[in-house]
Amino acid sequence: MLKRSYVSQLIIGLLLALLIFSLLGKISPFLVMILNPFTWIVLYFSLVRHEVFGAVTGTICGLLQDTFSLGVFGVAGLTKTLLGFGAGLVSRKINVLPPGRNFVFVLVMAAIELVLWKAMVMFLFGEGLGIGGGWLLLQPLTTALVVTISFQAMGRKEEEVA
Repeated sequence: MLKRSYVSQLIIGLLLALLIFSLLGKISPFLVMILNPFTWIVLYFSLVRHEVFGAVTGTICGLLQDTFSLGVFGVAGLTKTLLGFGAGLVSRKINVLPPGRNFVFVLVMAAIELVLWKAMVMFLFGEGLGIGGGWLLLQPLTTALVVTISFQAMGRKEEEVA
């Protein structure tokens, strides 16, 4: 049975991601390219609850992100579902808890998700490689930093409680 605390954490995380994404969009479209709080939520819960919870979280976060776009509904939903499942599956098989390993793992997973998303957008819309003047390439790095820091902070908090 699913712990109530994970569901409440997910709901709080989703609300924060919606708020952060909305505020970033109002401030500057470049910030939306660099910082993607929906990816943060997916990767965090994939590491904590593994593949099934990660896939469901990815679907929810991806579809929420798709509501902000003008493109085909479901592109981010599909890529984030695959991200959540893949990250959860790998994190169950390999210990990615140490901070250095965690950073590299999240960086690779975020980069794979970004490449998959961009490939689908290029295929569906016939767009070029548009990477926003290079700003989009910073997204995996910022994602790895935020997720690693939050994962380590939450891990320490849970250790103090136990």
